Amino acid sequence: MLPLDVYLRHLSVERGLSKNTLSAYKSDLGLYFSFLGSNSLTELTVSAQQLIDFSVSLGSTGYKATSISRILAAVRGFHKFQVLEDKRLDDPTSKLRPPKLAFRLPKALSQRQVLDLLAAAGPEPEEKSTDLLRLRDRAILELMYSTGARVSEVVGLDLDEINDSGLIRVRGKGAKERLVPLGGFAMRSTQAYLVRTRPDLAEKGGDNALFLNGRGGRLSRQSIWAIIQKAGKACDLEVSPHSLRHSFATHLIEGGADVRVVQELLGHASVATTQIYTLMTVDTLREVYLSAHPRARR
Repeated sequence: MLPLDVYLRHLSVERGLSKNTLSAYKSDLGLYFSFLGSNSLTELTVSAQQLIDFSVSLGSTGYKATSISRILAAVRGFHKFQVLEDKRLDDPTSKLRPPKLAFRLPKALSQRQVLDLLAAAGPEPEEKSTDLLRLRDRAILELMYSTGARVSEVVGLDLDEINDSGLIRVRGKGAKERLVPLGGFAMRSTQAYLVRTRPDLAEKGGDNALFLNGRGGRLSRQSIWAIIQKAGKACDLEVSPHSLRHSFATHLIEGGADVRVVQELLGHASVATTQIYTLMTVDTLREVYLSAHPRARR
């Protein structure tokens, strides 16, 4: 088995990475192995300077700093795995440094914008509507905003992972599971979908997924993207699935939630990742202060 295949198998079996993540690793490392091949090198003969040359070549061919950083992270992971497998090998990536990234706060919607987006997605659960797919769409967005779940996590939800007590079991990165409360609005919207929409869809396919497509199969990531962007266009908002996740975290922090609790709800491995939302709310406070206080500006 080729070294790249061995590494991908390790990521799949031992680290439990998703198919989409594995596909990204394969693509990024494919660029690296193409570079090695075109320069008559292998993973065993490449030097630290040649790795730096690879990094420079990525920039010269138009890759952005974020993409280069991701590709180099995949390369470092591959070589560290090689060293773990054979202690006699040296790690040529020890001097490899990613390009500096511009610090950007995640974009969150206001609470008013979230309400507009939900209304654009579909009817309230109490409304009598014949468009039952839009009832599903509303339930998806309500659930995402209520839980902060990633789009891949929503796609992976099965019917038995939501219960009447208002908790859902979410499978996150690395196959890690967490229990997340489902708010009252999201619970009512999801129940309306389960009663009025899902039975008809299930007859066409019988998949155990919570959210089904028009053919009765599991809804895809691309379909959820399309649902969210369609709702965003209807209310003149630029949105993505992560917009709802960012808004969930930001609104919790603004409401006084402890950052450790938000970390657990989001499924972040480190609290440092979650603390970006505290910076975001401080930035908002600063903007409000500068615009409102009579002696905030000269």
